[in-house]
Amino acid sequence: MASSLSGDTFDLPSFFADLVRCETRLYNALNDRLRERHGIVTSQFEALRYLRDHPGSRVADLAAEFAIGIGATSKSADRLEKQGWAVRQPNPSDRRSSLLALTDDGSQLVNAAEETFTEALAELIGGTLDRSAVAAAAQALAKLRSVLEGNQVGAPTG
Repeated sequence: MASSLSGDTFDLPSFFADLVRCETRLYNALNDRLRERHGIVTSQFEALRYLRDHPGSRVADLAAEFAIGIGATSKSADRLEKQGWAVRQPNPSDRRSSLLALTDDGSQLVNAAEETFTEALAELIGGTLDRSAVAAAAQALAKLRSVLEGNQVGAPTG
């Protein structure tokens, strides 16, 4: 079924299918590369990168960033902790929560994995899209994400 956007007609269900299938294939390819080179998967890399870039984050901060439930996020943090890549520290402003911090091993891992991640993305995307197409897609997706997040669309309920 075609839908109208600013006077033009687009097949929005096909757009959605393409968007989701591209995300899934990129995610799976990145999983394979990160697992092969660093022994981690994309979700672990993203969590480690978030903790590196946002020191003093809580489990709730990770959950909000990745639009996943607190329980699943807490279990992911437990696994990072068990691997020795992150630690929970007391939250000085709220004793009911803890803050997550990378260990030295976690910092080294995420920095090394980021090179692999970026290189793989460049190979996967750069071979198909030119710089202007990537910039346009990035701008469009950033705008859509901002509106969805601002309106709490798709936020987990539990």
